[in-house]
This record gives sequence, structure tokens and C-alpha cells, in this order.
Amino acid sequence: MNLKLSVLVPFLIVSILTFGQENSKIQIDYPTNVEAPLNKKETAMIKEVFQSKSKELVFNNETFLKDIKHLLRNRILIYEEVNAKAQKQTKMLSEIPLFDDHNKNLKRDSKFDISNFNPLKYKLDFFANGTYVYRIDSTNYFIQVTSQYRTQN
Repeated sequence: MNLKLSVLVPFLIVSILTFGQENSKIQIDYPTNVEAPLNKKETAMIKEVFQSKSKELVFNNETFLKDIKHLLRNRILIYEEVNAKAQKQTKMLSEIPLFDDHNKNLKRDSKFDISNFNPLKYKLDFFANGTYVYRIDSTNYFIQVTSQYRTQN
């Protein structure tokens, strides 16, 4: 019995370490558009949410800035579903807490305006493995957040 354990334990440890290393090797395929500088609207969205911490947390953090660009440019889709009943049941935007960690004065949008909507204001599942859809209350609009780990076609 001790011989089996002495062989089994190192095997388990090596297996766990190998599995952990393979999971940490997951890479995100960034489209080339993340290399372009932020536009005025993207910069305003970041500043609205991160306030005085914008420079420290986003603008001076190359990796996080790249993730935010990828999120805003490629992974968030806002669409209108004329037959909203055909859409799968989803969480309402009003059920999602505000991301007000850095801006305590952040307010929910009283009326949805697609041209001024800032998805960064909400604690949506931006960095999860799955793709999530949220319905914007009192509208036929939906927000789809595609996983950053999904390969680009």
C-alpha cells in the first residue's frame, strides 16, 4: 500500500501542476484594432467610471488598457430585438449593480440612449469565460458581452 501511495502522490502533484500551468497559458487573441489609440468617447467612458484613478488604473496599465479597448471595440454588442419575446430570458440591466468603486456619484441612465451609453458603468460579466446577454429595461435593446477567451474568426 505504501508503494502505491509513494507512486500515486507524486503523479497527482505533477498532474495538478501541469493542469494549472496549461490553464494559465490561455492567451487572448487581440484584433489589431486594439493597437489604435483611444478615441474621445472611449476616453470619456473610462474617466467617467475611474475618475481620479483613470491614469493609474487604466491609462498607465498597458495590459488593462488593451483589455478595455478590446472590450469596448470588439466584445460588447448592443442590438435591438424587434421581437423581444423571442430573445432568451436574460437579466435586466437594472439588476446589475453600478461599478461605482471609484466614482461614488455614478448614476444609472434614466433613459437609454445608445449613442451615450457607457457599459463600463455597470458590473457586467466582462471578464468571465462565457458570453452574457442583458436586457435594457423598458426597451427592446440587449447588451451582449462576448468572452475575451473566444477565438476571433
